Amino acid sequence: MGFKRSGRALVLAAAMALVATACGTELVEGNPTEPSPAGLDKYYSQTLSWGSCDDFTEDEMPAGAECAYVSVPVDYEKPDGETAKIAISRVQATGDKIGSLLFNPGGPGVSGLSMNSVGDETELAQRFDRIGFDPRGVGGSTPNITCLTPSEADAERAEPPLDNDPAGIAAQEADNKDYAAKCVERTGKDFLAHVGTREVVQDMDVIRAALGDPKLSYVGYSYGTRLGYAYAEKFPDRVRALVLDGALNPSQDPVKESVLQAASFQKAFDSYAADCATKTDCPLGTDTAQSVQRFRDLVAPLWTTPAKTEDPRGLHYGDAITGVQQTLYSNRFWPALTKGLNELKEGRGDTLLALADLYDGRREDGTYDNTADAFNAIRCVDDPRVDDRAIAAKQDTEYRKVAPFLDDGRGTGAAPLELCAIWPVPNTSEPHEISIPGLPKTVVISTTEDPATPYQAGVDLAKQLGAALISYNGTRHTVSLSGVSECVDEPVIKYLVDLTPPTDGLTC
Repeated sequence: MGFKRSGRALVLAAAMALVATACGTELVEGNPTEPSPAGLDKYYSQTLSWGSCDDFTEDEMPAGAECAYVSVPVDYEKPDGETAKIAISRVQATGDKIGSLLFNPGGPGVSGLSMNSVGDETELAQRFDRIGFDPRGVGGSTPNITCLTPSEADAERAEPPLDNDPAGIAAQEADNKDYAAKCVERTGKDFLAHVGTREVVQDMDVIRAALGDPKLSYVGYSYGTRLGYAYAEKFPDRVRALVLDGALNPSQDPVKESVLQAASFQKAFDSYAADCATKTDCPLGTDTAQSVQRFRDLVAPLWTTPAKTEDPRGLHYGDAITGVQQTLYSNRFWPALTKGLNELKEGRGDTLLALADLYDGRREDGTYDNTADAFNAIRCVDDPRVDDRAIAAKQDTEYRKVAPFLDDGRGTGAAPLELCAIWPVPNTSEPHEISIPGLPKTVVISTTEDPATPYQAGVDLAKQLGAALISYNGTRHTVSLSGVSECVDEPVIKYLVDLTPPTDGLTC
């Protein structure tokens, strides 16, 4: 999940490209583990061709990692039409294998190929082939969602922020239309219509079958929890085990979700400020009552004058806010935030620019991965659009109220319509409360001070799924299988291995 940055990228918060096919898929008729959905036999029975991951990702892969493509139809209603290739990776089990364990890191739009290393030096590495994948349109999968060129992305980040007066609103909405038009031109309208959760969960079922697993074992983080519960809705009889960490609430509308998320980021900022106040090098001082104002005093000048950086781009206001929010995802990033804000006091912005580059997927050579473009495209096809100006204005006002550290003081009571309001293809899902009778026991993990996916969302999802809930007391976004908490990891591993769920209500 991301955060609200502008009218173009609301929530959390970069031509169809074909990747070289050193490895691929053979669509060979075989013997699927169960009857395939009508017309999809060739996909469900395909044989995977595993090989080197070099042409799939620039991420460092563990020793022994292999990659392959899984072929899927772009439109599941037209299985004989255009196809897409889903990039997957695996590290094979070292012991008595149970089956495959699929991972997704969230986003939406984040590459998941490197997730095959999750659970190293645990029983998971012995008992499962650990599988990472790039959802359709993302990373090493083809076609790719592409909207902006690297120079256009740099230029957009450098644009000065605009007031929400009539002229500023009109300019922001014009920028949204230009961005959407570039997405259509460079990705294709038909593919954009089929990049959402609705299709990805069907891709996950094809992956499951191609790997030879009768049922799915899955660990999803953040937006990956949406993939998990949507899969369970679509294929309830094919679920073996689900672990959903950093949950979304299926019944929550996106407007309310963004406001609750903003409040959670404020809570994370306040926790940072309280910790910072105990340190001699705190850039916000020792009086936490003044922390928000001192922060605003540091970033406000960037509205008109970028801070100097060794990189000739300089640090602009939007990048400063992105860099700060990047550090609020986990308290282990707080030292970087202190360093960045102390630099800003001296008129420099190198650390915050580097953090913003990390978030936006900008590489050292100036190119970008497609995380930001994919985030926008997937979100806009997943969620209902907000095209009511009164609702947009109320959302902006409430956002500023609950997250004063993000309030630039320039609110007018009006706001631009966001990007999704003019997105060229319709959304394919709506918020709803889920009910899945007969679903095997699943596990939901929620962190008390998670800035990106508020704690209550996990409580709500666990209730709807009838899942065992693990609560983790901390300030971070997701926690399981990261080595942070044995209290969380041990019951999660036990559940995945032998399907013994943790005691409901476990608190760590």
